[in-house]
Amino acid sequence: MIKEITDIEDQLLVMDAQDGNSEAMEKLVRRWQERLWKYAYRLTCDNQAAWDVTQQSWIGIIKGLRKLNDPANFKPWAYRITTNKAANWIKKTSKDRKVNIDDIDEREQKVQKEIGIKELLNKLDIKKRAVLEMYYFEELSVSQISTALRIPKGTVKSRLANARNELKIIWQNANK
Repeated sequence: MIKEITDIEDQLLVMDAQDGNSEAMEKLVRRWQERLWKYAYRLTCDNQAAWDVTQQSWIGIIKGLRKLNDPANFKPWAYRITTNKAANWIKKTSKDRKVNIDDIDEREQKVQKEIGIKELLNKLDIKKRAVLEMYYFEELSVSQISTALRIPKGTVKSRLANARNELKIIWQNANK
């Protein structure tokens, strides 16, 4: 029930922001800033890069918001923009970037096991990692991921299965 209310509030804020209400845009940014930053951080494994990606994402969101036809699609649309910005950053930096534990935010250090999983996730290519991140950490549905990445639902399911299988192999090799 609370999730549905939050979704409705987001949609109302999107519609108000589309009409030029700057207060609604500010509220939308406050509600989504941390979520998008955490997602960007999980994709880039770099604190500063996550802020840069998030800032670039907001520029894209603000510029394109009026073109968003269905306010209910804001969530997957915002994640798509953030995914694309993170992928661009990753392409500009080394492909084999490793997690530096010192750079991980305190919130991300709560559980050592979680850090181990994140390190394993970082060994996946961006397409597989993005699908896993959206599905497990951002709790997007297959349909929402499909919308966010502009790929068919079947492709999302296939990437999820392939990413899980690859992650399992990486996990097994790391625990030998």
